[in-house]
Amino acid sequence: MSPRPPSRPVGTVTRGTTNPNRLRRMDRWIAATHGAALRRADHPVAVDLGYGAAPWTAVELLHRLRTVAPRARVVGIEIEPARVAAALPYEQDGLTFRHGGFEVPLPHDPLLIRAANVLRQYDEDQVADVWRRLTARLAPGGLLVEGTCDEIGRRHVWVALGPEGPRTVTFATRLGSLDRPSDLAERLPKALIHRNVPGEPVHAFLRDFDRAWAAAAPYASYGARQRWIRTARALSADWPVLDRPARWRQGEVTVAWGALAPRD
Repeated sequence: MSPRPPSRPVGTVTRGTTNPNRLRRMDRWIAATHGAALRRADHPVAVDLGYGAAPWTAVELLHRLRTVAPRARVVGIEIEPARVAAALPYEQDGLTFRHGGFEVPLPHDPLLIRAANVLRQYDEDQVADVWRRLTARLAPGGLLVEGTCDEIGRRHVWVALGPEGPRTVTFATRLGSLDRPSDLAERLPKALIHRNVPGEPVHAFLRDFDRAWAAAAPYASYGARQRWIRTARALSADWPVLDRPARWRQGEVTVAWGALAPRD
């Protein structure tokens, strides 16, 4: 169990923008990749950190996790007390809301912390400290998922981290809305968005992603999904793509963090 959290929440209030189904792509990935760990856990607790002005994302996270881990519980944590008060009527079996911030004020370390669209307003040099603070709160085998999406969840990029640090970066999109993979650059998480410049690995990756997408244009006659799958397969020849067609079909590509990590 972690030390007693500070008396005042750590962090700053976010804009609070939220919409129903905004985080469905991230939730779907979490359920697929982390569901087994939640099923095995004695305390299968997930945190929706900074859920915003309305509690929709926390409610949806509970329902999606329970499809793969029926004992899963979700705690929505918000630094703005008025948002917590507004969310209380939505509490239900397995879902509670609590006032707090990056200290994650829970009696048991959670197995999952999801922080979506939270670090967007922070400076890049603050991200590593927040990551360390949050991963230190994870239970053994736990996962932090931190990233950014657009307002209706069509485009999303997130980093998955364990207690040891960042592991993977996932690019996810509604394929019908995509002109080219580099359209996702505007949704890169804070740790990467300012590194999308020549000489940085994430810039080279998105360049190669676009080239593979262009080369796969003949597959567009079979649909955007088939074109994306062909693109991901070609991309994996030169980049450490960690997932396979079952995830590519969902409009996802997951890459090892080390291949995209910023250069000092």
